[in-house]
Amino acid sequence: MEAILLVGGKGSRLRPVTEYTPKPMVPTAGVPFLAHQLARAQAAGVEHVVLATSYLAEVFEPYFGDGSALGLKITYIHEDEPLGTGGAIRNAASALESGPDAPVLVFNGDILTGLDIAGLVRSHQAAGADVSLHLTRVEDPSAFGLVPTDPDGRVQAFTEKPQRPEEIVTDQVNAGCYVFRRSVIDTIPAGRVVSVERETFPGLLASGAHLHGVVDKTYWLDLGKPAALIQASADLVRGVVPSPAVPGPTGDYLVLPGAEVADGAKLTGGTVVGAGARIAADAVVDGCVVLDDAVIEAGAQVRASLVGAGARVGSRTVLEGAVVGDRAEVGEDNELLSGARVWCHSQIPAAAIRFSPKP
Repeated sequence: MEAILLVGGKGSRLRPVTEYTPKPMVPTAGVPFLAHQLARAQAAGVEHVVLATSYLAEVFEPYFGDGSALGLKITYIHEDEPLGTGGAIRNAASALESGPDAPVLVFNGDILTGLDIAGLVRSHQAAGADVSLHLTRVEDPSAFGLVPTDPDGRVQAFTEKPQRPEEIVTDQVNAGCYVFRRSVIDTIPAGRVVSVERETFPGLLASGAHLHGVVDKTYWLDLGKPAALIQASADLVRGVVPSPAVPGPTGDYLVLPGAEVADGAKLTGGTVVGAGARIAADAVVDGCVVLDDAVIEAGAQVRASLVGAGARVGSRTVLEGAVVGDRAEVGEDNELLSGARVWCHSQIPAAAIRFSPKP
């Protein structure tokens, strides 16, 4: 079985996390997020993966190589200019080896899910579909592509990010994992930008193709924003969603080799502490991603935040829902809350920012 992983996006909504690292390579529960996707694909029976790369494409192959360490064959296909989701799938298809009727999995590179991947393929084959889509239900579908289906799972329509309330006809949304009949991929126009959501799927539906929707109620999270990325990491560490790629036992925290955690520091909530990072005494780190060589000094309180590689958080500083970019410094006695982002290499002096009155 073969799969295409779409890993070419810039991850602009995640900056500064993605300033020097493409979104699929951002460490999540101790390894690049892509490692979790590859491990789960391999466990589901995928043997050959084509990575459709674009932004910072040069970082993928040095890390994953030919895939043999993961029990996979990995082929790298690069886009000089972004081709959109459909264009990327079509471009990557040049590396596929399967026959015209074979199922080909396609994954977005920024979705964490507990989906039964092999089950989706079986459902696709049983339905005799041209394309099958993983669908999930959300409370607020307005920010997603809506995909209503009939009682047999046949897709009825596509509404990509509805603009008016009357367009919200279902809570079923496109969850970013597909199974294509191999020959269908070849019908996508080559060499130009194509949106699979706005052009390919509606066009196939209009032509009478059989599009099959599989609604799955397991864990699903779009990692498009920093808060979601941090939550995904914590959920992987805690075992809320299983992944064979987590480099250690699941639990309340994961400390990678070479990290130093002082006596009296408190790690909770699925925190991961990267190699070479240092957590000082009396620091509280709850549900966070602390990347390699970062330093959190004595008495700091860091919750639901990401601290970048080589960054420093000063003594008694409070971070809640914040992102500190690589090698940035936040001096002591600061308070950053509610989505604050500190750019890479920036320096915030001691006691420079507070979000609440000082006691």
